[in-house]
Amino acid sequence: MKILLLNQAFWPDVVASAQQLTMLARRLSERGHQVTVITGARGYDDATASFPRREKWHSIDIVRISCISAGKKHRWQRTLNFASFLFACAARLIAIPRQDVVIALTSPPLISWLGSLFIRIKRGELIFWPLDLNPDEAMAAGWLKESSFTAKFLSRLLNSSMARAKTIIALDDFMKERIVAKGISRDKIDVIPPAPDDAVSYDEEGREAFRRAHDIADKFVVMYAGNHSPCHPLDTLLLAAQKSKHREEIVFLFVGGGSEVAKVQSFARLHELRNIRHLPYQPQAELSALLSAADLHVVVMGEGFAGIVHPSKIYNILKVRAPFLFIGPEAGFVSDIVAALPRESVAMRAQHGHVEEVVTIISSQADRHLEGRSRPIASGYDFSITSGFSRFIAHVEALNPQPSPARFNAVGTSADIV
Repeated sequence: MKILLLNQAFWPDVVASAQQLTMLARRLSERGHQVTVITGARGYDDATASFPRREKWHSIDIVRISCISAGKKHRWQRTLNFASFLFACAARLIAIPRQDVVIALTSPPLISWLGSLFIRIKRGELIFWPLDLNPDEAMAAGWLKESSFTAKFLSRLLNSSMARAKTIIALDDFMKERIVAKGISRDKIDVIPPAPDDAVSYDEEGREAFRRAHDIADKFVVMYAGNHSPCHPLDTLLLAAQKSKHREEIVFLFVGGGSEVAKVQSFARLHELRNIRHLPYQPQAELSALLSAADLHVVVMGEGFAGIVHPSKIYNILKVRAPFLFIGPEAGFVSDIVAALPRESVAMRAQHGHVEEVVTIISSQADRHLEGRSRPIASGYDFSITSGFSRFIAHVEALNPQPSPARFNAVGTSADIV
């Protein structure tokens, strides 16, 4: 099959959407499909990073396009970045021949609409894989008014692309119900959570090396790793760090990028907090060491964002068997994970604004850890969640007008897909 993947981020970028799409692309290529990716020529978070315009990697044809990089500090800059990528992508699609399947993600927002236009003109089928929902996210964050012309126009484009899609891969039940509420048939929606990274596992040696390298070997490390976004408000965690400043043995390590990085850094400077540190996104090869280095991970999701965003970092945290604290709404997929895990798995939840509760949780975990001086390996997690790539690929290959290559086993078996 000829399969076209559309997303602004792809290997070797390290943001979550790049990691997810890269894992899917490799599996499709390994099954003998002709895979083409149209993606950005610069790093999604770090625009100073540039990648080759054309590249063949694991038999995947990567086509990278240039666009305006005006920064991300202001909304108009992000809008300009996204719009320029969409125009450049549309121009590139004119030269792309017909594809059997187009898989469109959500970076930049509404690239799925370009995918739906492509198949309308050149035929084929569309699979929509929303790693977040826009303009719903923009409205929930207060960037767009629901009653505005822009919000209504963008909503119509989203609904049009979803109506055109043969299959929609929702990340959780909350996202599925939000899509159904837009008038989309639930029969075309399958719920498949994101996958943990293939290479991630608990790495004791890497943990110790990372902690020594960053001078935190003797600290209790509270880590927030990933996208620093208004959709994942960090205020409660920052205030907890401020209230914990007298405990020199506790360090709050923020790792990653996004529009809220400056807020974390300015908060630390304003309050002269030496217990807050920040690192940029780390190389993919260091991911296991990075995640293993934390004594307590923090996952954050804003109120009102259930079914709109899906912090996929939780699956890598589960895979390294790390204790974690979720700060977010009671109704959401992470809260469901916390509720489903046995108590000994060291999974906790607190609401936004409950700073004292967060301080108490962190302090009690630190006290317990410093008594033994070793990070507990949480039990009770289901690490057999090799991901839903088998089901995802089954959806793709069900659209194949030709029989699958004889050298492959039956579609959907974990032995040949995962």
